[in-house]
Amino acid sequence: MILVVGATGQLGGLIAQTLLERGEAVRTLTRARSTVDDLAAAGARPVTGDLKDADSLAAACAGVDAVVTTATGAAEIGDDTIEAVDRLGNRRLIDAAQTAGVRRFVFTSVLGADADSPVPLVRAKGETERRLRESGMAWTVLEPDVFMDRMIPDVVGRAVSTGGPVTLVAGPERRHSFIAMRDVAAYAVAALHHDRAEHQTLVIGGPQPISWRDVVAAFERELGHAIEVRTVPPGTAIPGLPDFLTGLVTFLNTYDSPIDSADLAAAYGVAPTPLAEFVRGFVAVNRQRVD
Repeated sequence: MILVVGATGQLGGLIAQTLLERGEAVRTLTRARSTVDDLAAAGARPVTGDLKDADSLAAACAGVDAVVTTATGAAEIGDDTIEAVDRLGNRRLIDAAQTAGVRRFVFTSVLGADADSPVPLVRAKGETERRLRESGMAWTVLEPDVFMDRMIPDVVGRAVSTGGPVTLVAGPERRHSFIAMRDVAAYAVAALHHDRAEHQTLVIGGPQPISWRDVVAAFERELGHAIEVRTVPPGTAIPGLPDFLTGLVTFLNTYDSPIDSADLAAAYGVAPTPLAEFVRGFVAVNRQRVD
């Protein structure tokens, strides 16, 4: 039995669905107000619980061989904060899994996780990684670069869909190895059954480092017309983006993160999603709005 924590989210849902398609027995941790009807229909066994409730985690981990978690409070909605979910919640989950005798634990972290980081999310993820390494379980940590699915639609896709200009943060043209969530899900599933993944941190990125200007250019090629780009000074709100995403876009403009994942992708059987393919899929789904 594999427990997927975060299955109501996009990445966790992809992982759970992939496991079910492989014929795995899947249990999903969900809160009373959350639903996973599609996953349940596909064979998942939902159990009610919350990372803020230690007793519910103990029940969820009972009889489980492996745990995969993607849960995060990065958006800080209500009481789902970085402190409550990413720091304390993940600690409770690891403790519950350890007590229940769980053998494998796959944790989705962030690139550059560091327990001494001044950035709350990065620090919380770093603390969780450290606790996991001390747990005695066979662990795998995934440290993905920027998610295509989370950033590109919000920063570029939404503006293109409404016919407005794309707003970027002024400054150097930084490059990051944007990665599709389906690729991260593929790594997570592969890590569960790969002996070489045990006690390893997998730093993963897409097929090549790209800038925001590269993303805009990919949309222009797919749509066949130019897209207006405006810039704002660092720290200025980006129209249509919540504050935490504006902060992330600004932060990404302070460094580069090129990652060569070619050997890792080959070893784990993952076919990295190119930017052009991701943009083509986004445009196809949103064709009426982006034309």
